[in-house]
Formats: sequence, structure tokens, C-alpha cells
Amino acid sequence: MADEKQNVMRAVTVDKLIINCCVGESGDRLTRAARVLEQLTGQQPVYSKARYTLRSFGIRRNEKIAVHVTVRGEKALEILERGLKVKEYELLQQNFSDTGNFGFGISEHIDLGIKYDPTTGIYGMDFFICLTRPGARVSRRKIHKGRIGHNHKITKEDAIKWFQDKFEGVVLAVAV
Repeated sequence: MADEKQNVMRAVTVDKLIINCCVGESGDRLTRAARVLEQLTGQQPVYSKARYTLRSFGIRRNEKIAVHVTVRGEKALEILERGLKVKEYELLQQNFSDTGNFGFGISEHIDLGIKYDPTTGIYGMDFFICLTRPGARVSRRKIHKGRIGHNHKITKEDAIKWFQDKFEGVVLAVAV
């Protein structure tokens, strides 16, 4: 056979994209950051609370300090594309985890194509991408749970190869 068929169960896809915007304080700045995430994704963001009090940072336990939103499907790929365009499709090797996920941060949300509003301000945010293969539900379902075999798990090399193939991205060994 001249053209080898690819195994569809080995195809790597985006499971979800998590966008986190940590402001470090509750109040007006946090609600404006939530508005920015809602403009970006079209979904209602969730507030995150501080786990413990840090006097040096001026935060108390259970105080809302961040907002995050989880995006799935085609919208996740579209927002990921915009985020990678800001990074010029260049990521570091240390951006990829051993379990096949990767993340990066941007310093200004207006680079994503959102119009600048002086009343809102400028916020940075973290993008975290979870990759998966078909059949991963076996380990998460309620009835007849199973384990994913070692060969089917996504490794760091698989994630890097997917990133380079899908987005023609560049992975740098160290920061330049």
C-alpha cells in the first residue's frame, strides 16, 4: 500500500482551553477582568478564591482574586489560534508538560483583537490547553471505568509534534 492509513484512535485533539486572568484582588478590577473574558469567549466566567491569607500580597483566605473560563470545541481552537498569533507561534520547551498539555501567557488582552476600552484597562491572561485522544472517556466515565494504556497516553513529544504540525509552530529549547 502506497498511502498508509492513519489510525483514527491515535489522532490528538484539543479537549479544552482554560483561560485564567488573575488580578490578585477582589472588587472592580476583578469584575472588569471578568467582562474581558466574557467578551473574548462569549461565556460566563467563574471566580476563583484565594486558598490562604498572604499579608505580603494583601489577600485574605476565600477572597475572590481571579476569573477563569473553560472553552471546548471549535471556539477553543479559534481562540487558541488568536493567542498563538500573539506569541508568533513560538513556544518554549518548558511550556509543555509531561502529560501532553501546554500553556502560555500573554501580557495584554488587546493583542487578541479586543478593542481597547479606557474604562476597562489592560489585562494579561494565561492560556492552558489540554490535549486528548479518542477513547479517553474510558477513564472518566461512571460505569465500567477503565484505564488508559501507556501507549495511548499523550506524551510531551506527542504534544510538541501536534503543535508543530497543526500550527506550524516553533518550539525553542531555551528563552532567547
